[in-house]
Amino acid sequence: MNQGGIMFGSKVKLDRDLLARVKRYSDTAGYSSVQEFITHALEKELAQLEEADSEDEIRKRLQGLGYIS
Repeated sequence: MNQGGIMFGSKVKLDRDLLARVKRYSDTAGYSSVQEFITHALEKELAQLEEADSEDEIRKRLQGLGYIS
């Protein structure tokens, strides 16, 4: 990440460009805040991963999404 990131709490740092995109879509979708949008997006992704039957299936899904290689 570049040094121009934004911190959420003390745990997560987002690139400024990504944050701008998230803000734009969260506003368009009617979320009350960027945090609410990010929380919803993460819950949705985690729910899909939690449906997996095995660790191998989780790994394949994460690879398919480009999160791991």
